[in-house]
Amino acid sequence: MPNPRLILGSSSPFRKMLLERLMVPFDTANPDIDETPLANETPIALVERLAIAKAKEIAKSNPNALIIGSDQVALHGSEIVGKPHTHERAVEQLRTASGKKIELFTGLALINSETGSIQSEVVPFTVHFKSLSESTIERYLRKEQPYNCAGSVRAEGLGVALFEKFEGDDPNALIGLPLIRLVAMLENQGFDVFDD
Repeated sequence: MPNPRLILGSSSPFRKMLLERLMVPFDTANPDIDETPLANETPIALVERLAIAKAKEIAKSNPNALIIGSDQVALHGSEIVGKPHTHERAVEQLRTASGKKIELFTGLALINSETGSIQSEVVPFTVHFKSLSESTIERYLRKEQPYNCAGSVRAEGLGVALFEKFEGDDPNALIGLPLIRLVAMLENQGFDVFDD
């Protein structure tokens, strides 16, 4: 049996790059959904709900496919860390992160649009920051300009130089697509990543 069609429900070039590591053919589609948190929704519940919603949105127009949805949130303590958008806000975020840790939670969902089967999970990952001087913060921001990245860090780029260590089962969760869990979900649907 050939593998079913695989669709990544994301416009993120970084998630696309991660999925390419599995060397399987796939398409991408951009799910257009409202990402506003619900009243009293926890960050973990939010990312799982959004991952499923993204996959469901793509499934509507793609029968007979496996659709991947993913969403990620970063937390300093109990506060969600978003994209800074400005230099000033990025400086503030990195000052707050200096010498501390950020917890990342990635919601991952796989929907079989033929059977309606839904698998979902939230994968945690922790990043510990070095103590960052004002000079390091300014030089990093000038060089990388990560104003569209949650927490003001492009972890797949120079941002890794700001970190002291990682904790987690899947380093790919840092970028937003936990491949170890995804492969297990695909295998549950009979998808063979080693198929030619």
